[in-house]
Amino acid sequence: MTELHPVIAKVTDRIVKRSAPRRRQYLDLIERGRDAGTNRDQLSCGNLAHGFAASGEDKPAIRTGDAMNIGIVTSYNDMLSAHQPYGRYPEAIKIAAREVGATAQVAGGVPAMCDGVTQGQAGMDLSLFSRDTIALSTAVALSHAMFEGALLLGICDKIVPGLLIGALRFGHLPAILVPGGPMPSGLANKEKVRIRQLYAEGKVGTAELLEAESASYHGAGTCTFYGTANSNQMMMEVMGLHMPNAAFINPGTKLRGELTRAAVHRVAAIGWTGNDYRPLGHCVDEKAIVNAIIGLMATGGSTNHAIHIPAIARAAGISVDWTDFAELSDVIPLLARVYPNGSGDVNNFQAAGGMAWIIRELLDNGLLHRDIMTVARADLTDYGKEPVLENEALQWRDVPASRDPSILRPVADPFSADGGMRLLSGNLGRCVMKVSAVDPDRWTIEAPARVFHTQDDVLRAFKAGELERDVVVVVRFQGPRANGMPELHKLTPALGVLQDRGFRVALVTDGRMSGASGKVPAAIHLSPEALGGGPIARLRDGDRVRVCAATGVIEALVEPVDWDARILAEAPSPPYDTGRELFALFRHHSDLAEAGASPILAAMEAEI
Repeated sequence: MTELHPVIAKVTDRIVKRSAPRRRQYLDLIERGRDAGTNRDQLSCGNLAHGFAASGEDKPAIRTGDAMNIGIVTSYNDMLSAHQPYGRYPEAIKIAAREVGATAQVAGGVPAMCDGVTQGQAGMDLSLFSRDTIALSTAVALSHAMFEGALLLGICDKIVPGLLIGALRFGHLPAILVPGGPMPSGLANKEKVRIRQLYAEGKVGTAELLEAESASYHGAGTCTFYGTANSNQMMMEVMGLHMPNAAFINPGTKLRGELTRAAVHRVAAIGWTGNDYRPLGHCVDEKAIVNAIIGLMATGGSTNHAIHIPAIARAAGISVDWTDFAELSDVIPLLARVYPNGSGDVNNFQAAGGMAWIIRELLDNGLLHRDIMTVARADLTDYGKEPVLENEALQWRDVPASRDPSILRPVADPFSADGGMRLLSGNLGRCVMKVSAVDPDRWTIEAPARVFHTQDDVLRAFKAGELERDVVVVVRFQGPRANGMPELHKLTPALGVLQDRGFRVALVTDGRMSGASGKVPAAIHLSPEALGGGPIARLRDGDRVRVCAATGVIEALVEPVDWDARILAEAPSPPYDTGRELFALFRHHSDLAEAGASPILAAMEAEI
């Protein structure tokens, strides 16, 4: 067996030591949850009767308490294409549970925002904090103490992190994430982006744009680009929280159904009354978190996980920071090119070998922790195989080699010797940049700043021809405490047009960028944010700003005496419409992006 890479071992050991006090508190919490917490056998007769009153044919089994009762936490709605298939899952899960002598009930539902619908709209300000709302909703669902295991139905951007954060507070329960799969490929992503840029230039109209968008997003399942939703699925594989390689099987297929059935059977087998107890809080340990970061780097995944992974880790008593990300990125080769980092989509990725090939290649080269507790059998080895149906039975088989070297390459011949994300720091703070889709010639941009407070102001300046030059576009007061840290993906077509015209362009912001963002260098999640005194609030139009992914530097090239004397820019008024005002409590109590930008975790830790 190949020895683990020494840098991975070093970073993991550092995280273990840093996390030790809180991790011990967390493990004590889940130990109490199993042995002394509120469980079904401790419910009063009145409590229990309420819990099984409407359970139909499962009522006798739930009443006696002789079988595991599985709590289904679902993020179903039929507006969000990725989650539309979940409408039929509860009944299928109940049938599968009965096959192994268990029962299942829908414990609760959680909201599921579609960032594709809210992108560039006021609702996007609610997106990041919807993760914490989902975590709270998951906790409410599982608080009824009716369940000995959980199935978490979620795929998209904030939903998977939110489900995990909430479920980890019930970490004594075994839990499996159950995906729905990507929609079949439609209009090629590259063509979609071409039409978007033509629209930004005024060369095509709304009808042509809508036709392209609806040909790309055309059916049930996740969007097929490798953004945050599909990066979530990657993470669940390398952390061992799916049935092996369930992530990228299309909805409505026989194989998809059998993988869901297998998840039900498996969660019923790993409860605390059996001999293979696998509680979620032990599955999600320091090694699993490191694996999530490694998977992100090896596949060029979404920058949003520089926020979500620290938050998920905190929910399990583990502390990680962007220095951990950076050191791992330095030694993890980029093995995948999936749009926006390449031409193929996630269906092409799956056909080329998918996560099974990625995991096996990383394991064989000492670049992943093999010895983690997964929801499957012994360790992560099973996740290096792909699921197939043989004579209608679910089996897993080896993927001997990449089936498409333009999408998947081995460690010996990677697309890049290191990962797809960089940590930048300097007199503007700390931030991250995704470079896996950026031409190396554009890893360093030095140009005068043009400073904005909203993305709509950027677009107005673009349309007025005010950005036709080398420019660092700065969009501030976009952090979690200012307005909820929305994604600024709406800017991508305009900035792409400027870059295609030959200008050297970069984005600097304390906000987020979509996981689908690609070729324009974007220094994002700048921390500390402008609201509250972050250095980005000192920038003025015309200041020269240097953004360099090669050296890890982000700085305003301003004389220190002048810089230190500057008055901070005045923050815009807080949002007060579209329900955004209801999230004022979250904004006021959120912490730094590098810590996960989570008001509920910050408040929880303050009480411990």
